Amino acid sequence: MRLTLTTLCTLAFAGHSFAAPATVDFWHAMGGNLGELTDKFAADFNAQNENCQVNTVYKGNYTETMTSAISAFRAKEQPHIVQVFEVGTATMMAANDKGAVYPVYQLMEDTGLEFNQDAYLPAVVSYYTDTDNKLLSLPFNSSTPVLWYNKTKLDELGIEVPTTWDELRAAAKKAKQGGVDAPFSFGWQSWTQIENFSAWHDIEMGTEENGFGGINTQFTFNNDKVVGHIQSIADMGKDGDFKYGGRRGDSRAQFVNGETILWINSSAYYGGFQKDIKDFEFGQTMLPLENSAADRPQNSIIGGATLWVLQGHEEAEYKCVGEFFNYISNAEQQASWHQNTGYVPITTAAYDLSKQQGFYETNPGTDVAIKQLSLNTPTANSKGVRFGNFVQVRDVINEELEAVWTGQKSAKDAMDDAVARGNELLRKFEAANK
Repeated sequence: MRLTLTTLCTLAFAGHSFAAPATVDFWHAMGGNLGELTDKFAADFNAQNENCQVNTVYKGNYTETMTSAISAFRAKEQPHIVQVFEVGTATMMAANDKGAVYPVYQLMEDTGLEFNQDAYLPAVVSYYTDTDNKLLSLPFNSSTPVLWYNKTKLDELGIEVPTTWDELRAAAKKAKQGGVDAPFSFGWQSWTQIENFSAWHDIEMGTEENGFGGINTQFTFNNDKVVGHIQSIADMGKDGDFKYGGRRGDSRAQFVNGETILWINSSAYYGGFQKDIKDFEFGQTMLPLENSAADRPQNSIIGGATLWVLQGHEEAEYKCVGEFFNYISNAEQQASWHQNTGYVPITTAAYDLSKQQGFYETNPGTDVAIKQLSLNTPTANSKGVRFGNFVQVRDVINEELEAVWTGQKSAKDAMDDAVARGNELLRKFEAANK
């Protein structure tokens, strides 16, 4: 009898010890240092939760990750979580309407987990809610473009940090004369030079509240203010004051090696710059104002991505998804993520904690992104953009802008062509999602 009880206890203990945890697959687009930090989120969560195992998988850039997830869903091999950049929101919302997405608010309700949507920064959360103001995906890495500058070189040349485009153009010209090879550049050009330029100056980019009001939207960014802005950059290029360095973050190296001293791109480059820039002091400031386009800045809009949950998995696995979402949203994790990357904290508590820790005092400028996003109450023109097929539309905009930088087209012709081609893609999206 003793042997039988011992055996039973041993078997019971073994069964308990080796019970497989619920496994969650998380596909993301975070490479390099950001990928390491993303993997650490999962590793730390797993260490604290014996019933859950979150597996992170890098699937390439944003476009590749989103495309992979769509293909996987069609093959019924979809991950539980996929990171999708902000311009994929309309596409994912359409997928939600077709039953492919498990909305975050619904997941949290179904699993009985604590969830307070009001804890998230309004400027971030409003981008990813439905018409009933319910959160569809979880904000993860949210950023906004800022003006990065080489403080050491500006001081050496006696140039003040520009606050307007007139000042930036003058600074670039003086820097060129002072021997700087390519004074000004930027990355993610549709996001920084059209989408955010429009929001910053309270200019409509498309009808139907930039797509938030319906999928029957039309592009309007071939207006005089945007065209004038693009042409002014092209003119800088002719004088050598501006050098186009490629799409996405391709021109990052120009800034890191000192070739460029004024660079507009995501606030999320902060962590990488801290590691890579050793030869000069750098800083970040708000986007410049084009005085001919507006009297004062409105607010910038976010980039980055959110985490979408896909249907087709087990209840226990979704419980782990919800617990993981709560873990990465807590103040300590978000403050650390924000301080080490340059992405904005997605919750008010994480922002407050960063202030309490003295992060902004010891690292001046690291709150620029938050200040830009919350500078004024967003208008219909500055809430963000939610256009269908916008991943493809950005490719169109890239092509047309590159034709301007190489002198093949005027800014007016390029923007007219971009709008015409973009509207064709909008109509295709509308037809597929009526």
